[in-house]
Amino acid sequence: MTGTTGTVQWLQVDEREVDITAMRAQGAGGQNVNKVSSAVHLRFDITASSLPLDVKARLLALRDSRITHDGVLVIKAQQYRSQEQNRADALARLNALVQSVAQAPTVRRPTKPTYGSRQRRLEGKAQRSVTKTLRGKVHD
Repeated sequence: MTGTTGTVQWLQVDEREVDITAMRAQGAGGQNVNKVSSAVHLRFDITASSLPLDVKARLLALRDSRITHDGVLVIKAQQYRSQEQNRADALARLNALVQSVAQAPTVRRPTKPTYGSRQRRLEGKAQRSVTKTLRGKVHD
């Protein structure tokens, strides 16, 4: 789903494009961890999704260890004791990641330093040079 609010574009991933599997969580938690499949593995194929092409490109360009070489984003959620909460957490994290790349980064336009800023920089360097030369040995 896509929409616009003012000038900010927001994207939300369609849940039909997400593959969610339940599994047993790791770590402490007693018998609940050993008996209940409350952790969730979310797999989202970026290249096959309905996201706009520019958003797909920015997602694939991320240096994120959760994105495989095939362009599949894998999110593991096991923070909560219930599968429903972990599922909602995984989907929220997926939407937050997509939202972080939804807005195209602004292109920096290089500017030249002003004459005054160059003069102040050179005056500071000259003052620092004088300070350092005064630290030398004293000659009679």
